[in-house]
Amino acid sequence: MVYVISREGQPLMPTTRHGKVKHLLREGKAKVVKRCPFTIQLMYESTTHAQPIALGVDAGSKTVGLSATTETEELYASETE
Repeated sequence: MVYVISREGQPLMPTTRHGKVKHLLREGKAKVVKRCPFTIQLMYESTTHAQPIALGVDAGSKTVGLSATTETEELYASETE
């Protein structure tokens, strides 16, 4: 997953379209901001539409689970003992 930041520094929805990201980087329309997690910043004006994201927390007795999801996909998941 590649995280995306707008030209103004606002977070946008992450993408899994690695070919599109590679194309944007080669053409100079985006630059790498961080390598871990891999984050790019767009160098052109774009819309700032973002989908609602829900955070789910499962606080069990021995483990805590976290999950960030949209209506269609899971963006982040972790489990801590």
